[in-house]
Amino acid sequence: MEQLLLGKWGDCFADFESFKETVLSGGFTTIDWVIVGGYFALLAMLGWVLNRQKAENARDYFLGGNQMSFWVVAVSVLATSQSAATFLGGPDQGYRGDYTYVATNIGAILAALFVAKFLVPRFYAMRASTVYELLNERYGVVAMKSAGGMYLAGRLLASGSRLYMAAIAVAMILYGNIQADSIISAAFIMMMIGFLVTFMGGIRSVLWSDLAQFAIYLLAAVMVLYFLWNEIPASGAQILDGLGNAPGGQDKLQFFNFDFDFSAPFAMISIVTGLVLLNIGNFGLDQDTSQRLLTCKDANEGTRALYLSVIVAIPVVWLFVSIGQLLHVFYDRPELMGNGLGANVTGEFSGERITIFMHYILNEMPAGLRGLVTVGVVAAAVSTINSGLNSMSSVIVQDFYRPWKEARESVAEAHFVRAGQISMGLVGLGLFATAVLCFFWQRYTDMALLDFALSVMVFAYSGLLGVYFTVVFTKRGTTTSVVAALVIGFLVTLLQQSYIVDSLGLPDSWKSLAFSWQLCIGTLIAFLVCASTTEDEEVSA
Repeated sequence: MEQLLLGKWGDCFADFESFKETVLSGGFTTIDWVIVGGYFALLAMLGWVLNRQKAENARDYFLGGNQMSFWVVAVSVLATSQSAATFLGGPDQGYRGDYTYVATNIGAILAALFVAKFLVPRFYAMRASTVYELLNERYGVVAMKSAGGMYLAGRLLASGSRLYMAAIAVAMILYGNIQADSIISAAFIMMMIGFLVTFMGGIRSVLWSDLAQFAIYLLAAVMVLYFLWNEIPASGAQILDGLGNAPGGQDKLQFFNFDFDFSAPFAMISIVTGLVLLNIGNFGLDQDTSQRLLTCKDANEGTRALYLSVIVAIPVVWLFVSIGQLLHVFYDRPELMGNGLGANVTGEFSGERITIFMHYILNEMPAGLRGLVTVGVVAAAVSTINSGLNSMSSVIVQDFYRPWKEARESVAEAHFVRAGQISMGLVGLGLFATAVLCFFWQRYTDMALLDFALSVMVFAYSGLLGVYFTVVFTKRGTTTSVVAALVIGFLVTLLQQSYIVDSLGLPDSWKSLAFSWQLCIGTLIAFLVCASTTEDEEVSA
């Protein structure tokens, strides 16, 4: 691994001269570099302070000794949930559509109520380090490892896709192109930043650095919104009227879509079904988020952190979508701008389609603000990367390695802390490889960035939701049916993907369902499979 890391860094330094020429000619000024340098100095200082208190055991390393403040946990949950997908995808959604994405928070609220009532208290009652230990208690170690393995596969896809999205932005801003080698280099650099922030301090470093990263990219978004608003000469009333009466009869101020459109992921029928399931999976079954909730001192503090994160998410999502709304006015509404500026939008970069927000960053940002937004993109990505590193490492060590090791010999707790750090390095390489895979995957599907980021986790959530609904609401299920449900949930989702439909010659209608409905179908089938047998039936068979 060391040789691979050194080789990749060598490639980065070999490209430094072209990198320097690009950023200097592309508009990066002294103030931009001061802001970028200040960000890395802040990370270094945080790492130094947080790593002075080294974890003594695995519970301390992965759960902070259950001593974390609920408000810090809430911000960390929010920062991880938003990430680069919202930073880049939210403005794109606002530019192309309306405010219906903000309404998805209804699904998040309903999901938080479910997780707070049925899952968080059970996890705390059994002093779980990972949420998959519940399956060990009910069905045995094989079921726990199967669920943990499914989580690892899904989280690699989800976190890798977010790393890829941020790498696109960073490559455009810093390297001046979005060729494969530039995106790969940007992805690797950001992965290394996340790794170094997380390595020594464990979950404490993740939570406190998330707080700093969230403040940075939220400040960047607020500054962009303020700058955009002042760049538009029309009055506030004229802007709102223009958004409410957009070309083609579109009401871009619409918050709720009550159409029964199964291809629209943000319609209300989808929000109260598939997106509720998606958020239950995120809050309660995804170690990336649920690990944070388990760092509080008790279940009440954990649920308070969950509720606070969901409430604060509403204005944050509104902020990013509103940036997209103003970009629509800035580029597409010459009658409000008074200068026909919309004709200058190409929507492409080096021949590739890009989001309108990236077009704005590359072409309109003034000195200082470009540096701040660059830092915001990196901060949003690092927030996702470091949490994924720690949560996946915790599952590898606590659900896989610890049972295997303790069955053979007695070892000190410090051994599992070191095992967590080693597994974190392996996970980092896995995230990097997945980001490279997503470079080609997203180009084939041609999905919007936000839809793509949300859809990839459906693969893991389908089976996990089916299994956990069986655990919570029935007394049925066996180890065999748990494993079968996880596999079938994954396969059902896979069969609905565009590339599989095309490859197998399946009906094109299979590609028209929104990812939220793919999740509903996968969860239902997985639940029926998992609940199809009981221990008595399996023994008699």
